[in-house]
Formats: sequence, structure tokens, C-alpha cells
Amino acid sequence: MATAFHFRAVASDGKLRTGTLTADSERVAAQELKRQGLIPVYVGADQKRAFQITLPSFNKGRRADILFFTQELSTLLNAGVPVDRALSITAELTERPTFRALIQDVLRLLKGGKALADSLAAHPDYFSELYINMVRAGEASGSLSSIFERLAEFERTRDDLRGYIISSLIYPGLLTLVGFTSIFILLNFVVPRFAQIFSDPRMKIPTPTYLMLEASRYMREYWLPSMIVIVGSVLIFTAYVRTAKGAMWWDTTRLKLPVLGDALRKAETARFARAMATLVAASVPLVQSLGIARGILNNRRIAGTLDQIAQGVKRGEGIAAPLRKAGEFPPLAGHLLAVGEETGHLDAMFTRMADIYDVETRNAIRRFTSLFEPMIILVMGVIVGTLILSLMLAITSINDVAV
Repeated sequence: MATAFHFRAVASDGKLRTGTLTADSERVAAQELKRQGLIPVYVGADQKRAFQITLPSFNKGRRADILFFTQELSTLLNAGVPVDRALSITAELTERPTFRALIQDVLRLLKGGKALADSLAAHPDYFSELYINMVRAGEASGSLSSIFERLAEFERTRDDLRGYIISSLIYPGLLTLVGFTSIFILLNFVVPRFAQIFSDPRMKIPTPTYLMLEASRYMREYWLPSMIVIVGSVLIFTAYVRTAKGAMWWDTTRLKLPVLGDALRKAETARFARAMATLVAASVPLVQSLGIARGILNNRRIAGTLDQIAQGVKRGEGIAAPLRKAGEFPPLAGHLLAVGEETGHLDAMFTRMADIYDVETRNAIRRFTSLFEPMIILVMGVIVGTLILSLMLAITSINDVAV
């Protein structure tokens, strides 16, 4: 008997399509979607899952699980182990119980007659559209082992770059925290002791000392309203950047920041190139690859230009010219892709482009930290030094009065 199934699929232009389809079974519904030129990501009775557009998860535990899963399947499939046996072995080797249950569910769906890609698509919180479409392409071409090898490299490289960026920013963050903590302790616990000494209105207070005492008094008396204002401002700003307009403004602003904006642009370029290299090598159509790659970019400003690039590809302009025209990627990227189009090795050039901008991102982050660290030390040194100088002036003025 025909049943209504909800679906989420990727069209030839790379855009997501959602809707409802009547068919005798999920497999028949998926075949009908393929006949219409759509690549099914999810087909089933769960309407919420069908209409929920999910981006790749950036949860640290999930990333580690996905990387482990991909590497194990790559190793086992390259050794000639069948897919169902490979999944079973991977489930046994997985230490996290929740992820073991997920793999077992994927295995259950696979044994129930679903394709591996469709089985993975049942867990969109873990497996991104890029991941699912890569697996689908591997199943269609009979090259699952090489696809998982590419996916393992993609996940490992992306995780390494993210880890490098985070670890590089830890030390400047700690410096900032220590500096502000030192200022807070001085103004709240050290300076108030000197304020009692200058309680006599006849005593002349040096201007730096007076400013320091006022700052200390303000912090002690108005810390609660100040915290309310700060927290409220943060909440309002967070709510604004979650809107479409606010997110676009914030992403555009970040790209204009000195030094850091350059690092962000290069990181997004590396992420885009790595995804495109993986997709193009799996023979996923170029326009569709652009649509899938759009979903993994963090910066909406850059991601938005991929629609323009896809339109240029559909007009027969290739990818290099529209990418240069978009103006959001570094100039070298357009030249590399032009060479890739001329030589017919676009996937290899995307890989080369990703490698270049991985290195460029690390260099840009290194430049940022090399400037930020001494700047923080200098600023905090000036502030703390000014406070200490103000205290010394206060002590000197007391000695002058005593004489």
C-alpha cells in the first residue's frame, strides 16, 4: 500500500529540497527521487528529520568519533573486509557506548536493505551532507574504500587545523585573563587600603592617585550594575548575530579585522578547497559540490558567494573566473583553479590549494599571536605600572605631609 514519505534531497544545483512523496516503500521513494535528478539524503516517516537542515557538528566528542569511524572503515575496506563486517568490527572497537549504538543502528539499517549512505543519513547530527554524498558516490562507483580513505584524510586534516588554531589562541587568552585578574585584585583589595589614608580632606591627593581611587570606588560600588550591563550587552549581541542580517554583518566584520581577518579568510579557503577536492575526486558534479561545500563553511559572507560561483559554472564559465569575480577568496586561489581547468586535473589542484592555505592559515595565526601576545603584555604592563606608580606617588605625598 502506498505511503507518504518525507524526504530531504540535494538537487543538481546543490540546493536542498524537502517535501513529501507517496510510494510503496522507502527504497521506491528514493529511486523516484533519483529519477527526478535528486540525491536523497533522508527518506522516511520522520517529518522533523526530513525538514531539519543540519550543518556538520563541531562537538569535540562527535568529531573524534567520526574521525575514528572513518579511519577504521578506510583501513578495513582497503583490506578487503565486507562493509557489514567492517561496521561490526568498528562497533566492537568503539569505546563510547552512544557511538557504538549508533554504528549498530547503521548496521541494522544496512542489513535491512538500505544503502550505506542512506543508513548514515539516518543520523544527520553526526554525518554531514558532504559525508553522506561522498559515501553515496562511492557506492555508485564501487570505490567505497578509496572514498573512506579520502574522507579520513579530510576529517584528519580539518581536525588538525582546528586544533592548531585553538591551541595557538590559548596562551594569548590566558595572558588576557591573568592581566584582568591582576587589575581586579589591585583595584578591589590593594587600592582601598590606601583610600583610608586619604580620607582627610585637607590632604592633597596627586591626580594619578585620585583617578586610581575613583576607579577603585566605582568598581566596588557599581560592579553589579556594570556586570548586568555587560551580560545584557553580550546577550543582545548574541541574539543579533543569530539573525540572518546580524550573522552576515558579523561575518563580514570579522573578515575586515587586521591580521585576524586574513587568517579567517585563509582558513575558510582551506576548508572550501579540501571539501571540493574530496567531492570532485568522487565524481560529484561541480555545481552540486559547490552546494554541499557551502554548508560546511563557517563564514556566511564567503559561503554566500558560492551561489554566484555555481551560477557561473552553470553558464559555462568554469569555476576559476566566477571565483575570481566573487572577490572573497585570495587571488592565488583563482589562478590555481584556472590551471586545474586547463590541465583537466581540478581535483588535484583543489588538493594543492587546500595544502597551500592550510600552511598559510598557520602562518597567519602565528603572525596574529606574535603581535597579540606582546600587545597584551604591553597594555597590561602599562595599566599595572600606572597603578603601581599611582600608589608610589601616594606614599611619597604622605611622606611629604609628614615632613
